[in-house]
Amino acid sequence: MIRLYDTMAREKREFVPADHKRITMYVCGPTVYGRAHIGNARPAVVFDTLRRLLEHQFPDCEVIYARNVTDVDDKIIASAAEEGVDPSVITERYERFYLEDMGALGVVPPTIAPHATEEIPAMVAMIGELIAKNHAYEAEGHVLFSVASDADYGALSRRDREAMIAGARVEVAPYKRDPADFVLWKPSERGVIGWDSPWGRGRPGWHIECSAMIRAHLGETIDIHGGGLDLIFPHHENEIAQSRCAHGGKPLANYWVHNGFVDMGAEKMSKSLGNVVTIDQLLGAGHKGEVLRLALLSAHYRSPLPWTAGRISSSAQSFEVWKRRFGDAFGNNHEANEAVAHPSSADASAIDGLRDDLNVAEFFKAIHRLADEATHGQSAIARADAARALDSSLRLIGIEVGKAYLATFEDVLDELLIDQRIADRVAAKSNRDFATADRIRDELKAEGVLLEDGPSGTTWRRA
Repeated sequence: MIRLYDTMAREKREFVPADHKRITMYVCGPTVYGRAHIGNARPAVVFDTLRRLLEHQFPDCEVIYARNVTDVDDKIIASAAEEGVDPSVITERYERFYLEDMGALGVVPPTIAPHATEEIPAMVAMIGELIAKNHAYEAEGHVLFSVASDADYGALSRRDREAMIAGARVEVAPYKRDPADFVLWKPSERGVIGWDSPWGRGRPGWHIECSAMIRAHLGETIDIHGGGLDLIFPHHENEIAQSRCAHGGKPLANYWVHNGFVDMGAEKMSKSLGNVVTIDQLLGAGHKGEVLRLALLSAHYRSPLPWTAGRISSSAQSFEVWKRRFGDAFGNNHEANEAVAHPSSADASAIDGLRDDLNVAEFFKAIHRLADEATHGQSAIARADAARALDSSLRLIGIEVGKAYLATFEDVLDELLIDQRIADRVAAKSNRDFATADRIRDELKAEGVLLEDGPSGTTWRRA
């Protein structure tokens, strides 16, 4: 069984899907106005790993994973104004970058990726229901949720009223009935993106976005809602209140799962603090995507994750060792290829570690044992079996050492073939067979290999 730490219950609970044929999980996704930093990648990698585990544990169950895209926001509007472009130019650019960056980290696209700008009717409908049920009210072109109308408000964060008001950094406004009330709809000034509504032209508040999307695509109550610890209050608290009040007291989610921060020292990493390192910067510096993913999974997902050069280096070393141990276990490359093409079962201890609230310490303990057995097993069969289990187990967290080993082998083989063709070209030139020499040069160029003749001989580089 899988056990997950439920933030609402403040304890680990056995995960039991409400529908054994359909598991629903929603995770708050990116606000697309800038490049994603490595802290933004942690929830994407963590919940991608949880999704893989759910699919492994419930093979006959459809896992529907939704991750939203916030493509209407004050920061987006400000960026668009600064560049003098439509907000869609900003959002399309940075959503594309986000997907490329997450793909480099081995994150599989979600089943559903609803966009805020495409869900306005659903938000307007939910706001209307909340007004009709006296949980929201209109004031000076705004619609606000009445926190006092929800007796259970604060159950997730467990903060007292003063702490909630301070934590929400509430806007002091004369049209609010209560300082804790939060915006569901706000007016858009002339020339600013907006939509028509019963309360005038405007745009939605941030919190209503997720509640409306969840209902529209997954249902009134979902299995798992995830996100970073910083979203517990006010965002997730407000989502819960909206949905509960709109749906007659039904819970929004049966399990609330939150990941810890990535930090650069004492402070969490954030764009507002300016202490960020982006994924494209890390990739551009030569770090492999699978190594960055491994580094993000090297501490328990609920713990703080200090981002250091040592952590990246240690992850790179582990990855290379596992890759080498996998290859060494087989007598030839054909056997290694067969192992990758026909994976075995994952190691039971490794799976048990992940089932225990993604306990990576226990998981990696099993991985190191398998790597050792792949090299020091008592027989060739035992070593090959351990290597197969090593590769299959690591696939559960999105790391594929078998494919990486084969790719490295193919790269080496490819370079040997290039060197041989260059030698053939040199021989052809020596024999004054310039037609053959030119043909070899042109063939290599067509394959993206550029030759450079110099006093010390011929060198080559990728185009």
